[in-house]
Amino acid sequence: MSVSAEPTSAAASRAASAALVAHLEASGYPPYEPPVLQRAELFFNSGEEIRSRLYLTNDLSGAEYCLRPEYTIPVCAHYLASDAVGHATTYSYCGPVFRYRPDGPNEFLQAGLENFGHPDREAADAEILGVTLDAVAALGQGDLNVRFGDNGLVRDLVAALDLSPQWQRRILRGHAQDKSLETILARPASGNGADHTGVLAALEGVDRHGARALVEDLLSIAGISSVGGRSVTEIADRFLEQAALKTGDEFPVERRAILKEFLAIETDPDQAAARLRQLASTTGLNLNAALDRFDARLGFMAARGLDVADFTFATRFARDLEYYTGFVFEAFDRSRPHEKPIVGGGRYDGLLKSLGCQGDVGAVGAAIWIERLQLPQRGQTDWWR
Repeated sequence: MSVSAEPTSAAASRAASAALVAHLEASGYPPYEPPVLQRAELFFNSGEEIRSRLYLTNDLSGAEYCLRPEYTIPVCAHYLASDAVGHATTYSYCGPVFRYRPDGPNEFLQAGLENFGHPDREAADAEILGVTLDAVAALGQGDLNVRFGDNGLVRDLVAALDLSPQWQRRILRGHAQDKSLETILARPASGNGADHTGVLAALEGVDRHGARALVEDLLSIAGISSVGGRSVTEIADRFLEQAALKTGDEFPVERRAILKEFLAIETDPDQAAARLRQLASTTGLNLNAALDRFDARLGFMAARGLDVADFTFATRFARDLEYYTGFVFEAFDRSRPHEKPIVGGGRYDGLLKSLGCQGDVGAVGAAIWIERLQLPQRGQTDWWR
């Protein structure tokens, strides 16, 4: 029998937090607790899911800070400032995070783990998944439905289709936002009653740097510094993309068919691998490197004792943070299939470079939402004592 998950009691949350910290440290992930008050600029490139929900404040110097909305970026910043940078390093964490949520408390507990610089990235992916599932299983949450995807595979496919940069960005962004293929490939239109025809016409035939400067100047004149969490530069890039797509040719029919077949794949990982190789073979697309990485990751999962055949791989699957670049996953309680995931994570190799590192660093991590666990009652297990 389990206690109600709504809400998890304070005592149960404290016990679960302590048990998770101990388990993750014993698994080779020593704890690190970053400050609750963080520089807001760290999170501006994390995606609208985070940046539009920040709790912001300013100090007397005018510097902008926020309450810690998640752990991955602060842990990355700590790694980059440490003597460990450039070496394989692991961390775990557990504590409160703060971000606006219309359907739940705005302060909630999150535990997790991060793995930097591992020489074998597919092995690190499997390790993060395995350690995370083991950690929640130790709290009695073992019957999970695991679903995963691969942003790297999607990027390789889009690159192999030899599309314009504008279409590539649009497809990748739409995929990350879980939009349908029809929505992604639809012609851009002026939404919300706004007519941008004049701006888009002015951008036709202008070189990219000049066009971006034009849009940034227009926004500056209007007194606009950001919209919906997007910077002026991001807004300018969206205008450039719309201008290019509105004046370009229709999306090629044969490439649309390839994308449709690719995004329809959702099955157990071994079957998915076979279908992906068949698709690559029949279309002549070179996805060998991406599919070899896919197979290697499955091998490392199986070597850790994970029941790969019980997992689901979906090409459409993505997570709502922009920094993910490769393997992504979530796990759900089978008894509550329509609830939010209990754990989620993935690979984010480009994030540390965006935070100031000289080059990409292999990085993969996962988070555990303690409030979503169905925790055993006091006395049922050893961890609650």
